[in-house]
Amino acid sequence: MNPERSVHVPVMPREVMQSLQLAPGLTVLDGTAGAGGHSALILKSIGSNGTLISTDRDPFMLQLASKKVAGPNCHLVRSSYIGAKEILQQLNISTVDRVLLDLGLSSDQLADRERGFGFDAGGPLDMRFNSSEGQPVSELLKTQSEEGLKRIFEDYGEEPAAARIAAEIVRRRQNSTPVETTEDLEDCVARATGMSRTSGGRNSATRVFQALRIAVNDELRHVEIMLNDILPTIMAPGGIAVILTFHSLEDRIVKSAFKGHQQWQVLTKTPVEATPAEIRLNPRSRSAKLRAAKWQGN
Repeated sequence: MNPERSVHVPVMPREVMQSLQLAPGLTVLDGTAGAGGHSALILKSIGSNGTLISTDRDPFMLQLASKKVAGPNCHLVRSSYIGAKEILQQLNISTVDRVLLDLGLSSDQLADRERGFGFDAGGPLDMRFNSSEGQPVSELLKTQSEEGLKRIFEDYGEEPAAARIAAEIVRRRQNSTPVETTEDLEDCVARATGMSRTSGGRNSATRVFQALRIAVNDELRHVEIMLNDILPTIMAPGGIAVILTFHSLEDRIVKSAFKGHQQWQVLTKTPVEATPAEIRLNPRSRSAKLRAAKWQGN
């Protein structure tokens, strides 16, 4: 991966900025810095008297973000957003006025051959946001039971052929041909389902890749902790949280958290979606949903 240049295009930048309702002097947490696209827009809007705290679990993404966002009022921190409370304490900041979480995968991560996030780039199956933590997908596929793999594909990928794919993975490792690369995994799914790698314009392994990425990064637990346990403790009265999700599992958590806490005033009765024009220019935006809420607590 080349940390000097980002290929990522931020999703729904106009809608994100409108929903955040930024003003000079505000304190903003961007919990998913990515390549810094949204953070750069935020920093411009809050001015020199504002404060931006931008976090990411992926050190490579922080390198890219540092090319776009820098200055005495900008703090780039290698951390999950669930570490926000401790980060704010270290910075002597009690609360934040705005929070943005863009839960999508960056195009830069998908293009990195060493990480195995995407089909097009190929490479070894790792998929960890932070390669120094946890186990890579290739190791999970060698050690997880058939029932455990089936549950991952069902719960995190909503994959109809979960049982057949899990059985094929276990069969391969028993024959000393474990699934270790993105190409191996695509072939495994194709053989288990009887479908070509691209079926109906979509890679047939899409749901399986999603499920494994969620599993090794514990993504849904992070979202649940942030929405239910962290946000209510760090939001200033009248503060706004904006969350971009990219699949139904995340969106359900966000919707439930905003509607289930009486001190959130939901600002988006239905989720905001990308315009047809943006989808044409940036196909990754087609599955994005934006939800926003205002914190009414003390």
